[in-house]
Amino acid sequence: MKKTGKKKLWIAGASLLLVLAALAVWAVVGNTYRMDERPVVIETPEGRLTGTLALPKSPDGPVGLIVFVHGDGPTNSTYDDGYKPLWEAFAAEGYASLSLDKRGVGGSEGDWLDQDMEDRAQDTRLAIEWARSQPDIDRSRIGLWGASQAGWVIPKIVRDEPELAFSILVAPAVNWIEQGRYHTRRTMERSGSSAEEIAAAERKNADVLKLLRRGASYKEYLREADLKAAEALSKERWTFILNNFESDSTAELSAFKHPVHLVLGGQDLNVDSEDTEAVYRAHIPKELLSVTRLPEADHSMLKRGLAESETLMTLTAIWMPRKLFDDGYLSDMRQFLRTMEKTQTN
Repeated sequence: MKKTGKKKLWIAGASLLLVLAALAVWAVVGNTYRMDERPVVIETPEGRLTGTLALPKSPDGPVGLIVFVHGDGPTNSTYDDGYKPLWEAFAAEGYASLSLDKRGVGGSEGDWLDQDMEDRAQDTRLAIEWARSQPDIDRSRIGLWGASQAGWVIPKIVRDEPELAFSILVAPAVNWIEQGRYHTRRTMERSGSSAEEIAAAERKNADVLKLLRRGASYKEYLREADLKAAEALSKERWTFILNNFESDSTAELSAFKHPVHLVLGGQDLNVDSEDTEAVYRAHIPKELLSVTRLPEADHSMLKRGLAESETLMTLTAIWMPRKLFDDGYLSDMRQFLRTMEKTQTN
């Protein structure tokens, strides 16, 4: 009986090791992408910018390029590898992707919290200028991809870069203040907050807005805002908001003279998709604008079911990162690029 028990234990242990080995191989395969990645260093007057250039494998000649413009937060060039399925999709259509670490992230010098949207636009212009000097890049096929806060940055870039081929905007912000109101209400509604709780939060936000409009110092903000300690912003974040809270892209959308592809999620709690589409349609000629609505996608174009479960998100990111996105997202990106290729060929 003892020998039998040891044999069963040995078999169980060996089986577990095989399962773990299979999972490890699965994770490696799932996170191996069909593209070549290169580190990038760009010297600028405001300090070094670092990033990643992802290129199609074995291209026949110079390739098109998509320059990435991040949303909010201390984002590195790969978005903690979250961009890689998108880069792979672009590479499959013959396009490289260029993405920089935000200032103060990775090897980039400076501090992104010290920047306004014009500063961010200038960093992207420098990236475009660098890309145009690279022999691998077809300078006539350079476009932009941006999400969320990039909605305030990309129109500023386009204003000064008339030779860009196209722009892809994913859940772009339009008006900072209105976006904040929408986000507060929708997030609290989703979490089950009462009408009274939502109204109280909106009053607090309105008080903070008054402080911003009068240019209040951080000390004034801490003293006068009716907030719990856990709710208070850091000094750096307060300064960032103070420099950017009046952002509104509405009037700047007229700068677009090239094709614009707008992608919106039906489960977006950050950006009002209905209002965003209406504003874009009102200010961009219909022959330049294409719109894709993904009813089950959230602000980051993730599947809603995954976005609501941290465990599922983690497991999917480890073993099947391409499955994080809404089923239609990556195919929509590829289809748009095919449309651009046909347009440029004709």
